[in-house]
Amino acid sequence: MFHRTHDELKQLGAATTTSEIMQQPELWRDTFLIYRNQLDDIETFLSDARSMADGRLVVIFTGAGTSDYVGDTCAPYLRHAGDTSRYEFKSIATTDIVSAPLDFVNPDEPTLLVSFARSGNSPESLAAIEVVRKCVKQAKFLNITCAPNGKLAVKSAADPDSHTVLIPRANDGGFAMTGSYTCMELLATLIFDDASINQKESWVSIAAEMGEQVILREHEIAAFLDDDFNRVTYLGSGSFGGLAQEAQLKILELAHGLIATSYDTSMGYRHGPKSFVDSKTLVFVFVSENEYTRQYDLDILNEIDHDNIAQKVIAIQQKSDNPYSGISFTFDSAERLPESYLALPFVMVAQTVALLNSIRVGNTPDTPSPNGTVNRVVKGVTIHPFNA
Repeated sequence: MFHRTHDELKQLGAATTTSEIMQQPELWRDTFLIYRNQLDDIETFLSDARSMADGRLVVIFTGAGTSDYVGDTCAPYLRHAGDTSRYEFKSIATTDIVSAPLDFVNPDEPTLLVSFARSGNSPESLAAIEVVRKCVKQAKFLNITCAPNGKLAVKSAADPDSHTVLIPRANDGGFAMTGSYTCMELLATLIFDDASINQKESWVSIAAEMGEQVILREHEIAAFLDDDFNRVTYLGSGSFGGLAQEAQLKILELAHGLIATSYDTSMGYRHGPKSFVDSKTLVFVFVSENEYTRQYDLDILNEIDHDNIAQKVIAIQQKSDNPYSGISFTFDSAERLPESYLALPFVMVAQTVALLNSIRVGNTPDTPSPNGTVNRVVKGVTIHPFNA
């Protein structure tokens, strides 16, 4: 797909999605520049937000669907790599905040709500802010969005309690979020990671080079899909648990449900969900960079492989002293990346799987929902009044 002409991709209904997957390494470099150029303004806003709390400020990452999985991916990493003396990181979907706010937010805890939104036009994006504003006594709002003209960015512009950081080139035009997911995840990581700016720049550069490997090695990914299959599962640990959920959603979205999908953590999969695996199942496991955690990822890879039930068991991993020895997509890089940065090239592999599979089942990746029941921006949501 990455080597087809624009006209060929257009005939397949895949021109937009393919180009948006391919451009991500360049967008990650751009995202770092956005972060670096706006660092002073971001830190001024965060300093003001921290002044609300005597102890740690609660930081809630929020969004719906893929935007929710952004927080699920970066929050576990930041709980050990961020400034945990100042921040307590949580990931809570807008759909949970809006539908049952007092089950998920504490009115007495000073809170920074970090909203992720590709378009900023989903009803829950705006409603979550208003609900938190009503029920939390002290709250500030950091918006990470890709649409300068979206409702989230426009309505927040004049709000002294809000700050918006835009990633306009990541405003995907295709149905499925690709660059918007990775760029929002990266920007949030950069903002809250305690590493030096030089270290962050190096990690982004390495991640981009790894993403370019995905484009050059598309044929290896295509080979995973050579045989007849009708089920795909993704597994991961820690940050990669959230990544697994996003990866399976890409398969589900771009194939319009024609391929059954599941996701779980590497350890959790044994507790019932493993029943999903049969002879027509592909099992992908994102292998952790953490030496301790990797053991559990390797355990589930070896276990399912030795069960001899799945059609293929595939590791997505970076080169290490203790890699999975079976079928894999293995990145070779100058330096091993921590998980929140490694998630970027890892999910490019999953996006490529979803793209190729969509064509395989006869779907059109750019417009995968033929009857319009699922839309790029969610429709038909009723937001009911909330009184704190």
